[in-house]
Amino acid sequence: MVRGKTQMKRIENATSRQVTFSKRRNGLLKKAFELSVLCDAEVSLIIFSPKGKLYEFASSNMQDTIDRYLRHTKDRVSTKPVSEENMQHLKYEAANMMKKIEQLEAAKRKLLGEGIGTCSIEELQQIEHQLEKSVKCIRARKTQVFKEQIEQLKQKEKALAAENEKLSEKWGSHEIVIWSSKNQESTGRGDEESSPSSEVETQLFIGLPCSSRK
Repeated sequence: MVRGKTQMKRIENATSRQVTFSKRRNGLLKKAFELSVLCDAEVSLIIFSPKGKLYEFASSNMQDTIDRYLRHTKDRVSTKPVSEENMQHLKYEAANMMKKIEQLEAAKRKLLGEGIGTCSIEELQQIEHQLEKSVKCIRARKTQVFKEQIEQLKQKEKALAAENEKLSEKWGSHEIVIWSSKNQESTGRGDEESSPSSEVETQLFIGLPCSSRK
């Protein structure tokens, strides 16, 4: 039985499409294996099914083959000669860029007050308006910076006040402890000084009177 020529279009029947995919996938994997063995070629094959399932074959490490392919394509792109059309396009782009740079330099000089001798009234008014707009932006930014700095100083002031309060509480309690200990020492010292004097007075009344001894 002679097989008819297969039409290259999507198979509408889902079952027939799945059967065809399985057969041709296996055949493709077999051909890749045969090519790698018969010709000693480095072959890597990646297949994703319609449902996203991965099928792959690699005669060596798949990642090494992919890295080799990326290096090869990168070198090929970098060594590709620039065509005449691309060269003309690059020259055109470079000329436009130089023209824009010259226009920007001229506008910069006019803003600085240079080269305005040939400017018309409209151009001078436009420059003046642009300068006024720039001054407003600068002043607004300056005010914002001042506010930010004031806020930062307030925060620092609060932090220093809190630290000062902590130090005051710490050293205040320390002084109280020192005063209490000194007071106890002075009281003890007074008691020690008073006790010998009482002993002396007591010794004066011990024993017989001098007259009885005679």
